[in-house]
Amino acid sequence: MKRLGTLWMIFLILGTFASAKMHYTDPKPTFENPRKIIVRLKSGDVHVANHLIGTINNILKEYPEDALKVAVIAYGPGMRVLRKDYDSQTLKRLRSLLAYDIEIIGCLNTMKTMGWKRKEFIDGVDYVQAGVAEAIERQAGGWIDATPY
Repeated sequence: MKRLGTLWMIFLILGTFASAKMHYTDPKPTFENPRKIIVRLKSGDVHVANHLIGTINNILKEYPEDALKVAVIAYGPGMRVLRKDYDSQTLKRLRSLLAYDIEIIGCLNTMKTMGWKRKEFIDGVDYVQAGVAEAIERQAGGWIDATPY
């Protein structure tokens, strides 16, 4: 009898989580007024990069596709993640984000400092002179920084 009560409680809890819906703050995100999110990729660590990709995937699940813009801005050691010779599984996950119209932006200053060329990076990367300045300007323009670390 006690076991039956425990199972009932588990199903009740799971049902609550299964029916939980995202509550959007006004003004609600729409095609005309999407949520605009930046995620800073500033670490070359494979675990950090994969956590960041997971965070982006979680955000994508919560918002209607047409009501969200995401820009990944890589600079400093984070530029290493965008190189073709980086961890193949991580690059596969990163490339999959491009199917969702995610902007991936790389820092030319970091590339110059490291002696790296554009041909060494994955396709789909847009470049700016200074990644940090790009993040600052996007935030000044109303973009929200959702970097997990």
